[in-house]
Order: sequence, then structure tokens, then C-alpha cells
Amino acid sequence: MNPEQEKELIQQCRASPAAFGQVFDIWYKPVFGYILRRTADYDLSKDIAAETFLKAFLKINTFQWRGISLSAWLYRIATNELNQYYRSSKYKPQSLQQLLENPQMEKLLHQQDGDEREAMEKEMQGFNDFNLIRAKLLRLDIKYQEVIALRYFEQKTNTEISAILDKNEGTIKSLLSRGLEKLRNML
Repeated sequence: MNPEQEKELIQQCRASPAAFGQVFDIWYKPVFGYILRRTADYDLSKDIAAETFLKAFLKINTFQWRGISLSAWLYRIATNELNQYYRSSKYKPQSLQQLLENPQMEKLLHQQDGDEREAMEKEMQGFNDFNLIRAKLLRLDIKYQEVIALRYFEQKTNTEISAILDKNEGTIKSLLSRGLEKLRNML
């Protein structure tokens, strides 16, 4: 969606709160995916996404164009909600490894035939790799987690990350570089 379309959508939301449904329809899945990849907890992600969109709905009338897109604003709210959650609780992420060690999952894997089984095992290995990296990522400072998650999980550019986190683009590059180096050393 280009900036002019976003401005028009904001005006529609201000005129009629029902128009916010379009914002939700366009950005819910990407924002939810971002939250899910950060938490690895489906129910928690639904709660944080709901809170993100509730806050956006309540504040849409105060949204002002200051060089950031509506998308970046939504990711910023989601990032703030994630940070608030992590600060307020003793979060212990459930490991995908626990899921893989479940006897029912093991049985399901062994019921698959030939290529289908290979494809499923390959996909499960991808989940294992993702989980390993995610577990190491969670050990980094939150500032590194944010930029790495946005860059590599959400495929955002440095400019977009700069807008989402409200930080200088040079700072984003530096955080990415340092964060990746720390992650490499852990792996």
C-alpha cells in the first residue's frame, strides 16, 4: 500500500471506526507472524496481537504522518507490547524440541511414507534449526533481538526498521552487525 492509500485509509478510519477493519485485514497476519516468531507461543501471540490492534484502533485518530508508514507504526506498537510483556513476566519459552520429543509426534513422523516422510523430517529439521537460533537470539539483549527479528524474520529493510524502532539507520546497521556477531559466537 502506498503512502497516499494509507493516508486515505487513515482518513476513512477517522470518519468511520468500521473502516479500521481494513487496517486489520491488511496487517493482522504480518504483525501476528512477527509476534509469533518472537514468542513461539500461539495463544500469547494472539493476545499480544489483539492488544496491538486495540491500541492502534484507540489511537488511530492521533496518528500523524511523521515519515513513518502505518505499517511501521503497527510494528512499533507490537514491538512495544512485546517489550512490555517481557519486562512484566518471567517468560520461559516452550521449546519446539519438546514438541518433537512428544511420542505422538514421533509416531506421526513414522507413519509417513517415502518422500512425504522425508519432506516432513526436513521441515521438522528446519523448525529445529529455527528453534536453536531463536533460543540463542533470546539470550541477546532485547535491542539486538528486535533488529535481527525484524530484518531476518520479517524481511524489513534497515530504513523500515529505523522507522519501526524510531532509531537512526546507522544505529540499526550497527545493532545488526553487533547482534549477528554475538549470535555467531553463541552458535
